[in-house]
Amino acid sequence: RPRGSERCCFPGQVSVLYFARSAELAGLRCETLSVPREITSLQLWEEIVKVHPRLAVIRDQVVFAVRQEYVLLGDQVLVLQPGDEVAIIPPISGG
Repeated sequence: RPRGSERCCFPGQVSVLYFARSAELAGLRCETLSVPREITSLQLWEEIVKVHPRLAVIRDQVVFAVRQEYVLLGDQVLVLQPGDEVAIIPPISGG
């Protein structure tokens, strides 16, 4: 089933998916980033903000979904596998 080559995901690389406001601020919907395999969710956010500094404005509202499980920014250590998807989910409705 060759639906898109998965060879782009080398060890240590994860797919970062941007939704809603995060996609507007980053200027793209997805990309592949190299990150440490063991990293806290907050460190992961900081790595992403280094690449896209404009995302810093939504820091307090953002939630990650890693392998489709929600993760709050903080000290929780994530063990990432090569090719994992990390979704950045800002609040959908304004408020």
